[in-house]
Amino acid sequence: MKDLAISRPNVLYQASLMSALLSGVYEGDVTMAQLREHGDFGLGTFNKLDGELIAFDGNIFQLRGDGTARRASPEQKTPFATMTFFNPTNEYPITRPHSREEIHQVIDEVVASQNAFCAMRIDGDFSRVDTRTVPEQHRPYKPMLEAVKEQPTFHIKNSHGVLIGFLTPEYMQGINVAGYHEHFIDQARHSGGHVLDYQVERGTLTFGTVEKLTIDFPHDKDFLNANLSPENLQEAIRSVES
Repeated sequence: MKDLAISRPNVLYQASLMSALLSGVYEGDVTMAQLREHGDFGLGTFNKLDGELIAFDGNIFQLRGDGTARRASPEQKTPFATMTFFNPTNEYPITRPHSREEIHQVIDEVVASQNAFCAMRIDGDFSRVDTRTVPEQHRPYKPMLEAVKEQPTFHIKNSHGVLIGFLTPEYMQGINVAGYHEHFIDQARHSGGHVLDYQVERGTLTFGTVEKLTIDFPHDKDFLNANLSPENLQEAIRSVES
């Protein structure tokens, strides 16, 4: 494990709430250009739930419901996204195969607190990445638990690519997604999605904790009328994310 120099505090910016997305608030006013003002690294989704968002090195990509990927345009909007300026403090060389659980264990042992946020990235060769992407939705919007029933899953084999994600504390469930939330895109930037599982053969893991969180709340009718604290919140988020 290698410690990296700390250049500035890590700040996490978030557009809207996970519980709003869960309740069917699928349209927001925050553009990709505005997201870039808050970071060069992040994940989320697009209006109408049209694919997964992955951002790194200042580039934002849209991972669509058919398993393909494309560069997002500056005017596209998001109903939910998390961004930061990636400033990792730790580097871990992956010299043997690691499962998803083993990668998480490496991070957990360094972070050593269940109350900390963490941003993580893997650049490497993956023998397997299992992904899913919810297809574009149309009004009247279904709750996300229903929308994900139509989601296709993909099994990407022997691919070099980038996997990015966040570790969010349990006390933030509903505000964000508690635990690990990861997205993947291949080196050709042609395919990827929300990560369900993976095995990385070799590469580099970099990660760092986050000291501050800023949230922009929507003010539209959908958000103001949404049930943001349903009784089955924990179960619902686990269902849609796994």
